Amino acid sequence: MIRVLNTQDVEAYQKIRLEALRANPEAFGSTYEREKGFTLEEVCQRIAPQPGKFTLGAFVEERLAGIAAFVREDGPKTMHKGNVYGMYVSTENRGLGIGRKLLEELIKKAQQLDGVEQITLAVVQGNEKAKALYANMGFTVFGIEKNALKIKEIYYDEEWMVYFL
Repeated sequence: MIRVLNTQDVEAYQKIRLEALRANPEAFGSTYEREKGFTLEEVCQRIAPQPGKFTLGAFVEERLAGIAAFVREDGPKTMHKGNVYGMYVSTENRGLGIGRKLLEELIKKAQQLDGVEQITLAVVQGNEKAKALYANMGFTVFGIEKNALKIKEIYYDEEWMVYFL
């Protein structure tokens, strides 16, 4: 089951988010060390649905197994765009099509937002499974950001991809 998360999901969200940051630190702009100190109130603010912003959760046997967030741009010249952030499927639930289902629902919900024309995301180079999923869903690469992330002294490039609604 895929649904929009709400403040009642805060503990489950925080658990899977911290798992994501530990398991794949190179894939996210934040860090486990930073977010482990977030209060439940801070996490509630992050996942609380707002106009143009939502976080989806994929549940397997009532347990949160995957997450993906959508945030619409709010500038007068960029409101036609939205971004995918924090997509993650727990390691024990990979290969079950959860990532695809999350993206399908995210795209469907984004299409319901008046004026949204495109969705962008960034995927760290080397994450071929994620990139293949995004490409299979219709996202195309439009650029590479060199040294987009830095962990200690190691740089990671990100590929920027777009999906036109």
